[in-house]
Amino acid sequence: MKYVNAKSIFPKELLEEIQKYVNGEMVYVPISKGLQKKWGERSGSKNYLKQRNLEIRQRFSVGVTIEQLSNQFFLSHDSIKKIVYSKE
Repeated sequence: MKYVNAKSIFPKELLEEIQKYVNGEMVYVPISKGLQKKWGERSGSKNYLKQRNLEIRQRFSVGVTIEQLSNQFFLSHDSIKKIVYSKE
């Protein structure tokens, strides 16, 4: 996130109105609701984890044990169990 000087983007009247509430402080302006992205969509993490979990399920279905998957993917035994027994 980068910071922008309010003086360079807001009309003078709006800046004066904002200064009635906060003056000389940093203010975070959140993204509009319709433009927000869900977790992992921007970085690709969501897709990566979806593919990884699919691979774990496929390996489990052909007989790879939970312990072996745990070692291969560096995840806990319980994490592997959650992945292979989930309904996704």
